[in-house]
Amino acid sequence: MEGMETTPPGAGLGATIRAWRGRLPPSAVGLPVRPARRATGLRREELAELAGVSVDYVVRLEQGRATTPSAQVLASLARALQLSAAERDHLYRLARLVPPADGTVRDHIPPGVHRVLTRLGDVAVAVFAADWQLIWWNHGWAALLGDPSSSPPHLRNFARDRFPLDGGPARLALWPVTESDRDGTDAAVVSDLRRATGRFPRDARLAELIRVLNAGNPRFAELWATGAVAAHREDHKTVRHPSVGPVTVDCDVLTDGDSELKIVIMTAAPGSEDETKLRLAAVAGQPAGH
Repeated sequence: MEGMETTPPGAGLGATIRAWRGRLPPSAVGLPVRPARRATGLRREELAELAGVSVDYVVRLEQGRATTPSAQVLASLARALQLSAAERDHLYRLARLVPPADGTVRDHIPPGVHRVLTRLGDVAVAVFAADWQLIWWNHGWAALLGDPSSSPPHLRNFARDRFPLDGGPARLALWPVTESDRDGTDAAVVSDLRRATGRFPRDARLAELIRVLNAGNPRFAELWATGAVAAHREDHKTVRHPSVGPVTVDCDVLTDGDSELKIVIMTAAPGSEDETKLRLAAVAGQPAGH
């Protein structure tokens, strides 16, 4: 019938997600490849865990029974499937949503960055968006600082942790962390957020974060009023780990091109007692009861 939309076979949302899942080997996301494994790509259960959604929802998406995923779910799927920018935009359009526009913060991790991250082993690594929203972390990070998945996704923000509202609990580190220069780190995070407002002037999430912190945290408001613009690049921290004791690490922040992703890597001095503790923490994992 004239004017009716038609979708070629295998080109719809569910079929496309299945195809992308089938092409991504487990090794690309850091999963072991066992000899008895039949599937060459990711299983639905693996995709669901990586994207932070239920297995049932992945099934309904692929079967065409769920057709209106939210932008947040699509962003998570794009990261888990390691889509290119063009593929991510296509995913949004298949779900009849407008792809993230230029001038807004991006939560997408490019495939090349994913490959590097998964090859770092147990080094403690996390990826933050330009507004310091946590979007990815590995086993080493969770073992050192605690697993952030226990916190609601929208609260997994480093700036919110630095400048809490009404004395709220920390969300990204489950045990005490001290820095060699706390005032310097506070100033660096605020000036980095101001820099992000120039790079992403149309981002509603970034604007709301700054509005909330300005209104609810006097220290943030004081630093914001200085107008400083800079990037947060390095720090030195001591983590009071409940299993291995205090661990002092170097915290380095790398930035990924135009998207301004912040790749935060925590390492200890080679051959030091702290390096040994860091390895022990990675082996031990998260202590029971946390």
